[in-house]
Amino acid sequence: MSSTAESSSTATGRALPPVVDMDTWQARRDELLVREKAHTHEGDAIAAARRRLPMVEVDGTTPVIGADGPVPFLDLFEGRDRLVVYQHMWHDGAPHQGQCEGCTVSAWHLQDATYLHQNGVSLAILTVGAWDEVAPFTEFMGYDTVPWYSVREAPAPIGGDMGYVASFVREGDRVFLTYRTTGRGVERANPTMGLLDMTVWGRREDWEDSPEGWPGQNPACWSWRSDENGTPTWGEDSRPTPQWTRPGAGPVTTLGRRGGH
Repeated sequence: MSSTAESSSTATGRALPPVVDMDTWQARRDELLVREKAHTHEGDAIAAARRRLPMVEVDGTTPVIGADGPVPFLDLFEGRDRLVVYQHMWHDGAPHQGQCEGCTVSAWHLQDATYLHQNGVSLAILTVGAWDEVAPFTEFMGYDTVPWYSVREAPAPIGGDMGYVASFVREGDRVFLTYRTTGRGVERANPTMGLLDMTVWGRREDWEDSPEGWPGQNPACWSWRSDENGTPTWGEDSRPTPQWTRPGAGPVTTLGRRGGH
């Protein structure tokens, strides 16, 4: 079996790990497991510290606009005590293919809140886009299970800068911000990244620490957009990758990022 695997990797010219017997593999795997468990325990400790952060009150009467028109931010809790929101970036006037590919990655993975609801947590997606632009975008994307809201006129941390995951709690009619991500913290909402990290070549991005000869050397986020043939590209004829699965998603000639078509 091992000789076949070695021959296969040589024939294709792909860089692959060395082939060993099962006992050797298990020994190396057990070594890594020690580090993985330490990482898990440190994650538990960080989560414990997160639960001990102070909180800041926000105005629960702040109006936001959704499918049923303006509602107070408090309504997004839907009667539950906790609320998690993804704050989606927006390019005013841009066609569907010109909207934020990074936020599309996160939002695409946030289409079912069943288990959050079971734990007493509501989920919503906020954006600073005008509702008359947001509504057709969500319809095109098929986002019909997790509610979206325009927070264009809302002050931070409900509105303001986008591209984050934020957590709120309510005490009666009072609303408090308890946590907000920074940078790569949004990856917690994207299980695809974690699964890619478990594969032999990882994300195939040039910032990763990989063995010599490993396939990759792609810029970060290289696979988030593609052309009509499924080829990853950030060119003018590309869309955020999931859009090609949507009805009516045809070829494009421009991102139209600033409102051009």
